[in-house]
Amino acid sequence: MGDTLLSIVMLGGIALLVGAVMVFRSGDRRRALLMIVAALIMFANVAIWLVPVK
Repeated sequence: MGDTLLSIVMLGGIALLVGAVMVFRSGDRRRALLMIVAALIMFANVAIWLVPVK
């Protein structure tokens, strides 16, 4: 179950990055920057979840 959720979060982050590129090309830089920040936060969350715990 956990692996599935991590995969979904990663796919969501990738979708946000692709969407940010499309929005940036249309000229809305603020929305593109917010989408990039949200994607980076999602990637950071996955990295934190994958840290091994003793």
